[in-house]
Amino acid sequence: MASPEALGTTKEDARMRPSTWTLGRLAGAALTLGILIWRLGTGPFFDGVDSVRGGTLAAASGIVVLTTVCCAWRWKTVAGGLGVHLSLPAAVAAYYRSMVLNVTVPGGIVGDVHRGVSHGRDVRDVNGALRAVVWERSAGQVVQIVVTVIVLLAMPSPVSASMPWLALVVALAVLAVVLVARALSDCDRSVWARLRNAAARDIRNGLLAKRAWIGIALASGLTVAGHTITFILAARTAGTTAPLSQMLPIALLVVMAMVLPSAAGWGPREGVAAWVFGAAGLGAQRGVATAVAYGVMVFVASLPGAAVLVLAWFRRTGTPARDEPSLRERAVHA
Repeated sequence: MASPEALGTTKEDARMRPSTWTLGRLAGAALTLGILIWRLGTGPFFDGVDSVRGGTLAAASGIVVLTTVCCAWRWKTVAGGLGVHLSLPAAVAAYYRSMVLNVTVPGGIVGDVHRGVSHGRDVRDVNGALRAVVWERSAGQVVQIVVTVIVLLAMPSPVSASMPWLALVVALAVLAVVLVARALSDCDRSVWARLRNAAARDIRNGLLAKRAWIGIALASGLTVAGHTITFILAARTAGTTAPLSQMLPIALLVVMAMVLPSAAGWGPREGVAAWVFGAAGLGAQRGVATAVAYGVMVFVASLPGAAVLVLAWFRRTGTPARDEPSLRERAVHA
């Protein structure tokens, strides 16, 4: 296959050119926001920003500290199981750095890729470090799905009528994946078999070793609780007075939507919030204002990550290169 240079482009150009997936994700987020502005106007967006106060930001920042420590501990546990050393302070700093990248750079996972690659370079095992990030995030999302489904089955919500069918679809999907995996595993030399064996080994060592799953599940549950509480706080800030029993399923639905492809967190969050608030009789405008307030709160709470980025930049640029001796050194040794 022809190299990028042969096609008239450099490798740097190829890396910097946006992929079709990235452009599609940005277009989808922009389309969602455009439709909301067309149907509801810009008022809910400005209302969400104006509703945020200093006390709310302080409370959200405190919650984010706790959730970040939980996520960092989960990451440290998974990485340790995979044989990749990671200290808790370094994990917390890297997680803050990934948060600020995720909420400022289009894509939503740029920060996670960055912390995986940076950690891998530090320990000289990029492959293992990236796998640790993938399994750590996957474990958190599995717990989030389980908690959300349980709450939506137990409490009334705008999707209550659809929950039995949704649970059936999820069960059938899991069964289909298991059956396909068992069918493909018959050929031990296939690429699929190697990937399956590698994934099973990572799960066994990273997620299940020495009952690590208990701590990982607990940390993930606390993280989901923190995100949910922050969203409910944003709803109260935006003027929603609905009881907690009504707000909890709504908050979990919107938080679940945040795993969808977005532009630095924007797009699906506002769209789902508008829909679910409207379906619950709370007003789509209030839903958008709540989602915007939540976005502002999370952005401010992630700003310590910017300090981590700046410190890392100063450390990198302030360290003199030692690859080549200076003119003075060459003169001394001559």
